[in-house]
Amino acid sequence: MRVRKRIIVRGIVQGVGFRWFTRRHATKLGLGGFVKNMPDGSVLVEVEGEPSFVDMLIEELRKGPSHALVEEVIVEDIPVQNEKVFRIAY
Repeated sequence: MRVRKRIIVRGIVQGVGFRWFTRRHATKLGLGGFVKNMPDGSVLVEVEGEPSFVDMLIEELRKGPSHALVEEVIVEDIPVQNEKVFRIAY
């Protein structure tokens, strides 16, 4: 069973390596989807895969890389798109 989540991360999350951090962890967990900086200063993540691995990534996003300050993480379920690769979107 696969799930897909849309995650918005707010705080000091741009210019601190957050997208690369996210991609590294998602790839290590075998997840698909993307991460993208948003114009309002947040980071958007859409991720899919095995539910337990998606949950593991969400926990990593709550921490963020060492120079980030995560203030809020919003998670919602969205339809699965069968993405197998995780990428950084621009």
